[in-house]
Amino acid sequence: MSRALGLLLGYAADRLLADPRRGHPVAGFGSVAAALERRWWRDTRPAGVRYVAVLVGGAVVLGVLLERGGQPRRTLTVAAATWAVLGGTSLDREGAVIERLLADGRLPEARVQLTHLVGRDTSGLGEPAVVRAAVESLAENTSDAVVAPLVWGAVAGIPGLLGHRAANTLDAMIGHRSARHERFGWAAARLDDLLNLPGSRVTALLAVVLGEDPRGAWRTWRRDAGAHPSPNAGPVEAAFAGALGVRLGGRNVYGDRVEHRAPMGDGRAPERADLARARRLARRVGLVSAGIAAAVSWASPSR
Repeated sequence: MSRALGLLLGYAADRLLADPRRGHPVAGFGSVAAALERRWWRDTRPAGVRYVAVLVGGAVVLGVLLERGGQPRRTLTVAAATWAVLGGTSLDREGAVIERLLADGRLPEARVQLTHLVGRDTSGLGEPAVVRAAVESLAENTSDAVVAPLVWGAVAGIPGLLGHRAANTLDAMIGHRSARHERFGWAAARLDDLLNLPGSRVTALLAVVLGEDPRGAWRTWRRDAGAHPSPNAGPVEAAFAGALGVRLGGRNVYGDRVEHRAPMGDGRAPERADLARARRLARRVGLVSAGIAAAVSWASPSR
């Protein structure tokens, strides 16, 4: 019961307070990880494995220590940990800012704001491409920053919450393909793929159930997800595309590298109004996933 209540309280805190502007625990973890990378970096996979094992393992051990104590204290600690690792409200607010900028005709500023959500080059994007990138990010990050942490919080408590966020943060820092991180970041990317696998399927399923076109979302998920380079972003982006009746995918530029991603969905290109629809769907998915996580925790206390 303490875990279930703590998950709900933590989700409510994220909805009300979002991320703190200063002193965020995840930012602190990122600073430690960056300092260790400067000292431990080697252009080998074994070096990356050791790096990830120490940092993620340390987060899990911290979670085990924090989970000790009586029920009132455990409830508050679970709530604080849940609030610290969730990013749904900050994600929604970023989408809202982009939406307002586009509505005001401030496309250059919307391109800059989009860089808070995506790693691709946004400097030459037109409005449809900005909306597409924002919708894709809303879908993927609803899975990574909301549903997946709640899944791990439900099954593993605070160690699951902190371990998942540590792995996800390391993937964002070193998991992308680059000359420096191709081998060193391999372990971070693979661990993040593994830990996000259950959350991405739950997210895609909820997008099917809660979206405007359940049949279209299911069809697009089953047909188009496998063409995406990510095993987890594929299902959620495809399900969102089908649920919203839009077409995602296309050309993305990452520095000197260009990716041509297969189209997902049978609909039209995304329009400005679709950003608000994607935000509403993401909020519904997050709310229902919090309820499911609490129910799973409450129903199986012995495990």
